Amino acid sequence: MSVWAGDNKSQQTDFMELAAVMLRDGHSDRALLALQSVDREDEKTDLSRYYTLQGLAYLNLNDFHAAKDSLQSAVKNGQADAVIFVYLAQAHYALKDYRSTIQAIDKSGVHAKKANLITLKAQAHWHLEEPAAAINALNEGIHLFPQDYGFLRRKVFYFVELQLFHEATQLGRRYLGQSKAAAEDYIAIGNALRLSRQYQEALDILEIARLQFNDNQMVAKLLAHTYLDQGQLNSAAFILEQAALLNPDLLSEAAEVYRRANRFHKALTLNEGVQDQKIKLKQRLSILLALKQYERAANMESALYRTRLLEDQHVRYALAYAYFSSGRFAEANKHLDHLSESELFRKGVELRRLMQVCKEEPWKCI
Repeated sequence: MSVWAGDNKSQQTDFMELAAVMLRDGHSDRALLALQSVDREDEKTDLSRYYTLQGLAYLNLNDFHAAKDSLQSAVKNGQADAVIFVYLAQAHYALKDYRSTIQAIDKSGVHAKKANLITLKAQAHWHLEEPAAAINALNEGIHLFPQDYGFLRRKVFYFVELQLFHEATQLGRRYLGQSKAAAEDYIAIGNALRLSRQYQEALDILEIARLQFNDNQMVAKLLAHTYLDQGQLNSAAFILEQAALLNPDLLSEAAEVYRRANRFHKALTLNEGVQDQKIKLKQRLSILLALKQYERAANMESALYRTRLLEDQHVRYALAYAYFSSGRFAEANKHLDHLSESELFRKGVELRRLMQVCKEEPWKCI
């Protein structure tokens, strides 16, 4: 840079050419260094180009305030290329000045009809809480770019946000049917409907996804959780069980849902295949307690100790309860002594009271 400057002190355009080359090569910081050597007071300096290059460099470096100021200076100094307003729109949007974003896009001439700027304009209107204008912009994009299904996809989510669920479902099906939708598209639309409590619409879309992407873990999990939201535990558990054939990590989740559905023997069977020992033992303890197999639960103590699960006071209380229920009060008391969490401590006090009752009046504990 110093050699260049020494040989070309009177050639302002050379520094701007160097800056332009640096920008093209992706070296925006070096471009700014080159521009520092330009004499802005020289009447021969093309200030419109100088500020344009400076604005682009700042834009590439994510210094959006500086980029906006430089690009506006380029316009004030006669920059006539409408593309300058494209860059200004990007800077305004990054600064969350959405009204100025729209105004810049409107001044960008033929560039305003480009897909990325139509999307930017729609988003700016959306942030300004102008949904009609946002949807009109997307409709323009759909008309100009019928093969770009991104406009249709975004429109689906706008409808969901506006709680126009019937329209969102219809449009979502149209999008999924017309485009080469990936599993992620089904997941995004299905989850948006699920979070909006439109469970049946979500299920309709996710069931189709399950048929098309039967090896996709996220589709299976989202579908299962949508059934769970509706209280359909058996359906959710079955889907997770099937998915676990391809991904054993889901076995514990499937077993847990079966446990919640009171299908304890099924849950216990699936629990056998869980690989993570901590998850497996903790879940197994809860299933055995639900089955009232207290002796088997109490006999898990060594395994729980070995995996350090007894550091979890909830697990320790569950083990104490298993000892109590199997009549082994001394062992139960030993574990109750370790409880300090307020709610568990209160439960421990009640359990000790019951043990005392059993000692004094054994017939009450038969």
